[in-house]
Amino acid sequence: MTAPLTPHDQHSPHDEPGEGRPPSHGQPSGDSGAPYPSGYPEHPGHASGHPEHPGHSGHAELSEHSEHSEPGPELRAELVRASLVAIAVAVSGVLLGLLWLWLAPKVPLVSDGSAVYLKNSEGEDAVGADGVFTLLGLAFGAVSAIVVFLLFRHGGIALVVGLAIGGVLASVIAWRLGVWLGPTSDVVAHAKAAGKGVTFDGPLKLGAKGALLAWSVAAMVIHLVLTGLFGPRDPEPSLPPAPTPEAR
Repeated sequence: MTAPLTPHDQHSPHDEPGEGRPPSHGQPSGDSGAPYPSGYPEHPGHASGHPEHPGHSGHAELSEHSEHSEPGPELRAELVRASLVAIAVAVSGVLLGLLWLWLAPKVPLVSDGSAVYLKNSEGEDAVGADGVFTLLGLAFGAVSAIVVFLLFRHGGIALVVGLAIGGVLASVIAWRLGVWLGPTSDVVAHAKAAGKGVTFDGPLKLGAKGALLAWSVAAMVIHLVLTGLFGPRDPEPSLPPAPTPEAR
């Protein structure tokens, strides 16, 4: 007859090897409280055991930043088209300057030998030059907007900006060209050359500098209207098919 087991002889299944039970086969003896008892070496900071490359994340961030910073081919093509539009519109300002010089009313002046006066003191010829320039600018702006819309139907904000910049440049070129080709701005020398009591044309001037914006404003408004009326539309989302009675 054997003696009953005492509490000291019973072993709990949760006892650790270091608490009195000999280590199992294949497990090294020693400090049983050390982590990773399965035998794998510990890698500080990497619980999975696969070391990470410190430069990998920085390289990924750099490549992602470069991808977002470089413009795409569509954006580059749109910028090229806008630059060409701006240059073409600016060059056409030469035609506006010639038409302004031809159509603007002349300002008749007369000299009495000591001073120069307006021959018609109640005339509005000087104001008429500003009006002609403004009307010509509006007409040229509308034509340039129509041409650009027909050539580049898809439009884009870059084309509108190109139209605006080109319109301002064209207006400045037309203004300076008309003044340069018109009568001289040296009224005293012109009066002496014409003689006393002889009527001569005064210099061509643009009093209202706001007329320089007429081309750009007209071009942007007309292009916006054309894009809204005849521009390409985004495809409408297709609706799911209606359920058939059999499916119900």
